[in-house]
Order: sequence, then C-alpha cells, then structure tokens
Amino acid sequence: MIDKPRDYCGIFGIHDHPDAALLTYYGLHALQHRGQESAGIVSTYYDDDKRRHIMPMHKNFGLVLSVFDDSKILKRQLKGRAAIGHNRYSTSGAAKNPANIQPFRVHYRNGNLAIGHNGNLSNARTLRERFRDEGVLFQSTSDTELILHLISHSRKENQLDQVLDALNQIEGAYCLVILTDDKLIAVRDPNGFRPLALGVIDGAYTVASETCAFDIIGAEYIRDVEPGEVLVIDRNAFEDGDIQSYYLEPKTGTNTSQCIFEYVYFSRPDSRIFGENVDKIRRNLGKQLAKEHPLNEVITGGTSDKRPIVISVPDSSNTAAIGYAHESNNAGFDCKYDIGLIRNHYVGRTFISPGQKSREQKVRTKFNTVRGVIEGRSVIIVDDSIVRGTTSRHLVEMIREANPAEIHFLVSSPPITHPCFYGMDFPSTEELIANKFNSDVNEIAREIGVDSVRYLSPEGLVSAVKEANKSNHSYCTACFTGEYPVPVDFGVEKEENEIV
Repeated sequence: MIDKPRDYCGIFGIHDHPDAALLTYYGLHALQHRGQESAGIVSTYYDDDKRRHIMPMHKNFGLVLSVFDDSKILKRQLKGRAAIGHNRYSTSGAAKNPANIQPFRVHYRNGNLAIGHNGNLSNARTLRERFRDEGVLFQSTSDTELILHLISHSRKENQLDQVLDALNQIEGAYCLVILTDDKLIAVRDPNGFRPLALGVIDGAYTVASETCAFDIIGAEYIRDVEPGEVLVIDRNAFEDGDIQSYYLEPKTGTNTSQCIFEYVYFSRPDSRIFGENVDKIRRNLGKQLAKEHPLNEVITGGTSDKRPIVISVPDSSNTAAIGYAHESNNAGFDCKYDIGLIRNHYVGRTFISPGQKSREQKVRTKFNTVRGVIEGRSVIIVDDSIVRGTTSRHLVEMIREANPAEIHFLVSSPPITHPCFYGMDFPSTEELIANKFNSDVNEIAREIGVDSVRYLSPEGLVSAVKEANKSNHSYCTACFTGEYPVPVDFGVEKEENEIV
C-alpha cells in the first residue's frame, strides 16, 4: 500500500532457555516491521527416550499473531530449550509460494539443521546453476536453500566445519541463524550489510536483527555480532563465559559496508543497530537537512502570516521531522513541529476498500489530515524517502484540500536512483521517480504537486550518521550512488533469487 522499499526479513534465535519458542514468538512480534508476509519458528529437543533429537516446526503466511494464534503450538508442539524464528517479505514473483516460508529445516547425514536468513546472496545464480548441473533438486526459489545444499554437500566431517565451508562459498549480504541439534550458530557477512545483535536473558544467549526484540522479552543487549563473525553457542557457552567465534574473510577486499538505509527507514526508532540508537541518528538526519536546506530558503511565505509548520509522514519520518524543526528554531527560524497527518494503525496490509481499489483510496484509508493544523499555513513535509512518488502525490492532494498557503517536501535521504542487490526490495529502476526525472527536483516537485522538493545530499547523509555515532564505519549507499561495495550479478532475476 505504501510507496516505500520493502524490508527484507527479521531473524531471532535463542539457546538453552526453557521458554525458547515463546521468547522467539515475542521476538518475532517485535520484529514484525521487517517482514509481514509470513512467519515461522523451529525448535529442538530430545525425544522421551533421549535417543534422538526432534526438530518441530510451525510456519505459515500471515502476521506473527495470526500464525501462532493457537497457544498450544508454542506450549506443546514447539518444545525444547533452543529455537530460531523468521519474519519474511519476498519479491512479488515468489510471494505466494509456501515453500519459501522460513525457517528452512532439513535432516541430513549429520543430523537436523534449520536456517533463517536475512539478506540476499549476490552469487546466487552461479551457485544455483552449479547445483543444477549436478542434478540437485530445489524445493524453493529462495537463495537460502543454496546455503543448506552447500552444507550438506561439504566434504568436511564435522558439522561446524561443513557450515564454515559453506559460508566461505557465498557472497553478498546475509545474517543467518542456524539451529543444529545442539548448537545455535549466528552469522553476519564480512561486509556487515545487515544488523545482528547478541543479548542474554536468564543465563541464555539470544540473537536478533534488532535490539527491540530484546526489550520485549527483557533481555540485556551485550554487543553487535561483528562483520564476518560466526558465533557458535552451545549449552556450555554461558557457564564457561566464552562463546566460540570464527571469522570470515571478505572476498573482495572491501571494507565494512553497513546498510545506511537501516537508519533512514527500515529499523525501529527504539532499536540499537550498528552500535547506535536509531532515533538519535534520525534526529541528526533531520538536523543535517535543516543545515543544507534552511527554513528561510525553503518557504516563500505565500499568502500566510502564520507560523510555518513542519509535519512528518508517520511514522518512520517522525524523528527526522522533529530534528529539522529543532535545528531550524536553533538557527533563529521560527517554526513549529505539529501533527498534520494522522495514521490509521488498524488498516491491515491486505485491506481493499469496497468497490474501490485505487491507490488514492488506499492512501486515504491509511492517512487523514488535521485541517486545523494545516489551513492557511506554510507546510514543510519531512519524509524519509521518495520511491515511485505515487503515494507522495496522493498525500499532497489530501493536504491541498486542507487549504495550506504552500507545501514543500523535504527528504531526509538522497534521491533513490539505483536498485539494491543486498536485501532491499525496491521497484525497478524505471519506476524510481528520481531515476525517471534524472534527480531534477523541479520536475519531481511538479510530479507530486508541491511547491518544491529538497533532498539530503549523499555526503550529508553519511556525515550526519557518522557524527551521531562517532564511528569510523563505512556504509553502503549503493541505492543513492550506484557504488556497489560487493560485485553484483546484474542478470539475476528477483523471482529466482528471492530477497529474504
């Protein structure tokens, strides 16, 4: 419904806790924003005779609350002291294929194995063609299945060595939770594209895509899983105070390339990723936006003698808008942050209004204006990004109906001009409004119906992030700049190489 890039997926894992599946359920609930098409949990336990491991699984299409609406699933079916979970988005071509719902679970010569993946393998097509030539049969269109085949085909004897062997053959963006009969393995790719954090609760280690998953279960954040780190957690890990760590070497010699769009839009503002609070970063993006585009240079005054207002497109741009208003006032420009758009949080993803399927009607169903706030004023809309521009245009039409003096659209990120091959699902290049109009802000402004459009510069984006977290990290800005830190096979079809 909303014209934004789609999140990839969320992953969660916990080892050696009596309520492993239940805590995984809550963790997935906190990570629901990272994937809303399907959800799944796999756990592991010894059977009653203590002679073999059982690895039960439950997954289906839908939100976490609906997939696990029967409490018996968590209490009786998903038994055990270790579990992993996965929320998923897919590309449109594979959205309705139940075989793609994760986690994946297999039984092979070394026992049971389950995996959840967040990211996108850039060498997936090469690996898939190799396996096809060898006569391997595929059950899904997800590149995650390739990792399982690499593990099962490894000539190494030890299961951990088989996993490491497989990891050394994949490229791209990936965070993984792998559950074996007796271990939880957490992996982050050498470039560190995707966030993954380590926490602890009741003497049990847990990992999650974002720390908001720790907050909901009362776990304590310890640290981020480092780029290239393979964490191996077994039942003695907490008692010994020592988690085994192995490290993968970058195959291209590139530096850490953390996805900067996590800060811009994807992650929850109450999460801590890449070592810093998301809310703090977004406020800084808004402040940088005010420095690059001061209020007195944005508004013309129109026919209004009222105090100009700064509004956000809820909810992802709320803190950036606050940052813009705060910095503008500090610079001596009088403005007010206000609530000009109200979001209906009770509209489901699949909502279709009776007799009307237009995007405009869907936008009106999800948002409404506060006329008394907007009428007669110069309005500065702050949003985190513009993708196709269709939703932005419909929002502007709604705001125009509230009779503002003028409308200006400010974006707390640069123009999106290139597709992502590391886990984000963007529209095609031709559909990107910045690419369509060659980043001409005047043309974009006319297209969405505002008096002006202004973007944060790529340099401003990076400097604002680095200033806020005081780090020397490198960030992936490929969707803004076209500079891909890891080589990409541009011939990969999304339907074949599914983003997870």
